[in-house]
Amino acid sequence: MNEAWVFVCATSQLLPGESTVAWDGDTPILVVNYDGDYYALEDKCSHEDYELSAGTYDGEEATVECVLHGARFDVRDGRPLCAPAYEPVPRFPVKVEDGGVWTRDDRT
Repeated sequence: MNEAWVFVCATSQLLPGESTVAWDGDTPILVVNYDGDYYALEDKCSHEDYELSAGTYDGEEATVECVLHGARFDVRDGRPLCAPAYEPVPRFPVKVEDGGVWTRDDRT
């Protein structure tokens, strides 16, 4: 398991309703601020290998939509909300420390 946390940005750089992408090695991680809480998902649609960050993040509904085929996911837990996606997107831990947002790919 990866124990190293990756710095994403300062909390002041990721306001409610905004998103950004961080990299943990070869893993792109979409980090969003939903109403002051931070969530991190693999930046890859579970339906097809495409960047979720290229789609639309809805900061009011806590969803991200894949621009390729319209699959939507809940950013809080990665679960798919409509076809064509049926599998969740991997979710990663987030911590806020010393004014910064941190995440990591903790899969083995």
